[in-house]
Amino acid sequence: MGELYRFEQRKTRRFQRATDLRNMVRHMQGRAPSAPPPGDPHGDEAGAYWDTACTEFAGQVYHGLWRRHSDLINAGWLDEWLGPGSVDRLLKTDLFDEVVGGGLLPLLRTRARAVSGVDISPAAVRIAGERYPELDARLADIRRLPYADERFDRVVSNSTLDHFRAEADIGSALREVFRVLRPGGELLISLDNLQNPFIRLRNALPHRLLQRSGLVPYFVGATLDRERLLRALRLAGFEPCACRAILHCPRVLAVPLAGALQRWAAEPARRRLLALLLQFERLAGWPSAYYTGHFVAVRAHKPL
Repeated sequence: MGELYRFEQRKTRRFQRATDLRNMVRHMQGRAPSAPPPGDPHGDEAGAYWDTACTEFAGQVYHGLWRRHSDLINAGWLDEWLGPGSVDRLLKTDLFDEVVGGGLLPLLRTRARAVSGVDISPAAVRIAGERYPELDARLADIRRLPYADERFDRVVSNSTLDHFRAEADIGSALREVFRVLRPGGELLISLDNLQNPFIRLRNALPHRLLQRSGLVPYFVGATLDRERLLRALRLAGFEPCACRAILHCPRVLAVPLAGALQRWAAEPARRRLLALLLQFERLAGWPSAYYTGHFVAVRAHKPL
């Protein structure tokens, strides 16, 4: 019995060392130590799926530096398009940023007297609400918002609508956003940019394969290129007035590099990497911008 016990102990230690090694490799590759459930979220399972994704990412130090970069990029174009003034009510269409990083609420609070946020994940609503008590956080599907018509002056939707299974869901969400916006209100939206060849290739591959490889840590869905997004906005009733491509650094290299510096480097080195990654945004002024930008962003108005 003693020999069997020692054998089981050795087997357990070997298993733990193998697990630790796999997790270390996953960290170096920019992958989460554990992943959300396999497959894609849909129907009643969507909330549970994103619960897992949010809680996994919220507990990971590894992604901290990359999330800081993402927040800086999003704050840049939003700060410009929101302008210096303030409105009464603003809606943010998901709370993932506020769960896994600093988020955009500090900026949005300077542009609206009241900020609301919705998410399909109960965990995201709870965590964001605890982190930012002044946020009116509600559990909701963006395709069925729990608000009256013409409730909001502005809606901010950064990379929310690119997680549906079908393109038709993007149209449904845009029509619902149009409903809750007052006449003259504006939508600031970004989606994964299908004109970028890496995004197009990623979306052409099976999601299960991408998730098992660690290249995509959570479900990414149907998305649009610039022309199709502008067309979808017009079909929903909006009048687009500005468009740009954003986040131009090569993510396949930047994410693992940011993860390594987050784990092993001091803050000055991290700030130098952030400054370097921000230099890639100069590509936004090049003719090739929509081929290098990871997201396409549009500012659109609801007609008076």
